[in-house]
Amino acid sequence: MRELLLVRYGEIFLKGLNRPVFLRALVKRVKRAVQDLGATVYLHDSRIFVTDYTDQEEAIRRISKVFGVHSLCPAVEMPKEDFDAVAAQAVAMMADLRGTFKVTARRSDKRYPIDSPKINGEIGHRVLVANRNLSVDVKNPDHVMNVEIRDQAYLYVKVVPAVGGMPVGTNGRATLLLSGGIDSPVAGWMIAKRGVHINAVHFHSYPYTSDRAKEKVLDLARILSESCCGIRVHIVPFTKIQMEIHEKCPDEYTTLIMRRFMMRIAERVAQSENSEALITGESIGQVASQTMTALNTTNMVVDMPVFRPLIGFDKTEIIAIAEKIGTMETSSLPYEDCCTVFTPRHPATHPKMDKILEGESKLDVEGLIQEALDGIEIVTC
Repeated sequence: MRELLLVRYGEIFLKGLNRPVFLRALVKRVKRAVQDLGATVYLHDSRIFVTDYTDQEEAIRRISKVFGVHSLCPAVEMPKEDFDAVAAQAVAMMADLRGTFKVTARRSDKRYPIDSPKINGEIGHRVLVANRNLSVDVKNPDHVMNVEIRDQAYLYVKVVPAVGGMPVGTNGRATLLLSGGIDSPVAGWMIAKRGVHINAVHFHSYPYTSDRAKEKVLDLARILSESCCGIRVHIVPFTKIQMEIHEKCPDEYTTLIMRRFMMRIAERVAQSENSEALITGESIGQVASQTMTALNTTNMVVDMPVFRPLIGFDKTEIIAIAEKIGTMETSSLPYEDCCTVFTPRHPATHPKMDKILEGESKLDVEGLIQEALDGIEIVTC
C-alpha cells in the first residue's frame, strides 16, 4: 500500500483521437510543477499519478494551479485481490468523519468478482458499523468514499478542485501587454487557461515609473507563471516615446497615440516570440481610451489578432477573478505604471483619425520604435 495523488482532467476527455497529445502535454506540465519536490509523475490507464513527493500539501497546491487539471485526490493504492483489506482501508479512511456519506465504486477491471453495486453496499455497511457518527445519504452526502478497481485498488475521499482549462502550449502562443494594474494579469490568465502559452510586454517609463513598479509587474508574472509554466517578460524602455508624444502631440490625443505605439512594439515582440496574437486587459468604456472608437484606432496599427477576454466585464467581475487567481493583492500595491504618466485632463473618447495621424506625423515613429526595441530587457519568471 502507498499514498499518491490521483490527478483528474475534464475537458481533455472530449478530445477523441487527439486525447493522447493533450494528456502528454498535461503530464509534462504537472512534472514541471513538482520537479523540485522529488516527485514521479506518470500516465497509466488514462489516469495521471504523482508519487514519491517530499511535501504532499505543496504538491497539491502547485498541481491545482496547472491548467488542464480539473481536480486531484490524495489517494491510497493497494492490491485489489483481498477485498477485506480494501474494505478495512476504506473504514479506516472514514473513521474520523462526521455527517453523511456514500460509497462510489468504479470497476474498470470487469473481471473483478465483485461488481460496483455490491462494493458500494458492502463497504457502506462496514463503514456504518464502525462509525456511528455517519449516516447514509446517496443524493447529497457530506463525504464520498471513492473506490476505483483498476490494475490496483485506489481509494480516496478528499477531492481538491483545480483550475481546469487546457494544458499550456496546446493552443499556440500569444503576447500579453502586462501593466501593473488589475485587468491585464486577469486577461492573460484567462487566455492561458485555454491552452495558450503566453509571454509578456511591459512598458517602463523610468524615472517616472520606479524600479518598485517594475518589480511589481515581475511579481505578477511570477504569480501567473505557476499556471502558465513560465513567462518571458520583455521590459520596454518607454520614457523617450512618452516625452516625445507629450511635447509634440495634441494633449487630448496623447493617450491614444501612446497606446498605438504600445501595440506596434508589442506586435514586434510577439513576432520575435512566434506569437499568433496579442492580449490586452481592455473592457469597453472602462476608461477614455477604451471606447469602441478608441479601440478601433489602436487595432489599426497591428495586423495580428488582438484578444480582449475582459471586453464585456465590469470592474467588480474582474476584481473577483483577480482575487481568485491571487493577483489582486499585488495589483493593488500603490506603484505607478506608465499609463498614469502625462495623463491628459480631457482625453478624446471619440477620436478623429486625421487628428491622430497629424500628431504622429510630428514623430519619428519607426526610429522611436526601433530604439525602444533595442533597449528591451528580458526577464524569465
